[in-house]
Amino acid sequence: MKRRIAVLKFGGTSVADPEKISRAAERAVAMRKQGFQVAVVVSAPGEMTDELIGLARRMAPEPDPRELDHLMSTGEIVGISLFCMACRAQGSPAVSLSGPQAGFRCEGPPTVSTIKSIRPKRIHAELDAGRIVAVAGFQALAPNGDTATLGRGGSDLSAVALAAVLKAERCEIFTDVKGVYTADPRVVPDARKLERVSYEEMLELSGAGAQVMLARSIEVAQRYGVRLHVRSAFQPGVGTWIEEVPEDTMEKAHVSSIAHDNGEVRLTVAGLPDRPGVAATVIAALAEGGVPIDMIVQSSATVKGVNDISFMCPRDSARKAKASLAAAAKKLGARGVDLQEGVVKITAVGTGFRRSPKVAALMFSTLAKAKINIEMITTSDLKVCCVVSTEHADVALRALHKAFGLGRRG
Repeated sequence: MKRRIAVLKFGGTSVADPEKISRAAERAVAMRKQGFQVAVVVSAPGEMTDELIGLARRMAPEPDPRELDHLMSTGEIVGISLFCMACRAQGSPAVSLSGPQAGFRCEGPPTVSTIKSIRPKRIHAELDAGRIVAVAGFQALAPNGDTATLGRGGSDLSAVALAAVLKAERCEIFTDVKGVYTADPRVVPDARKLERVSYEEMLELSGAGAQVMLARSIEVAQRYGVRLHVRSAFQPGVGTWIEEVPEDTMEKAHVSSIAHDNGEVRLTVAGLPDRPGVAATVIAALAEGGVPIDMIVQSSATVKGVNDISFMCPRDSARKAKASLAAAAKKLGARGVDLQEGVVKITAVGTGFRRSPKVAALMFSTLAKAKINIEMITTSDLKVCCVVSTEHADVALRALHKAFGLGRRG
């Protein structure tokens, strides 16, 4: 007999207090009554993970990664235990499982591990026994037997990977927003909720600063064909489907949304000699330091035979990035490294941009009319991305949203 399995994921804001945990449990119980076997991935309640990290840094400015993983993983244990208590209070049997108990195996360094495999035997046994299974997101068993975490936002990844392994019929992502919007509604009042968005577009949105879903989770969803339904944990509504786009829309160039990211800084290595191998040395220095970067832009060489290379990187990696780049700059004889903090990355996301330069042209002309200077530009078939000064971010976002006609209709 084919199993009908539903995977539900509740983020921290969805289980922030006992009342919200009970409401989340009601959804799981209702899904079970519809004939589904229900597996639930639960995050740490509220801001518990941030509180634990803050506590760790009071003990040591740079906490040991292994011990930090053990500490952070306790937040999800609190979440799943309370969730199962709520299910039982509503008359439904339930069992909580940590990531390792649920069969999650990982590899890689602590705090940023990656899922290697999931062995769902225990989960299937509990589901077949009629129980709701609450799995701790964000954590897995490392090869040495430790509990390791998957990086911030890792509960999204846990839920999608679990849905893929269980071949779930449904994967519902409950959060504090109604779905995916054409822009951040806190900045753009007439932002419109999208009924559906492609995996590719959602990947770009996640990388561009939209905080609805972790990019790594979308990669897994696309690879295994897991349709995701992002919806509000607090208000009724359809939400947004993240899925494969029908082929008849693939050739049409369109902008689906505008995203912004104010959590990055700009780093520039100035006065680099223009010769083969220089860029490789600079990037290698960042790779060795484990610094994530995007938007790599190299200027043309001047008559003096030098150029500049600029990057964007997460704000919390800025100090490590600057130190790594300073060492490389000294080795290569560059002038130095400049760190610019007051910048925001604004990205138009859609499809078919390479075949339609009108999208980039409209974006640049709109910013020019608003007297906003562009400091960096990158493009692909799915996005046009600009870096602007922080002081102009909100104006730029609203102007572009209007220019591309993304507001509510009617």
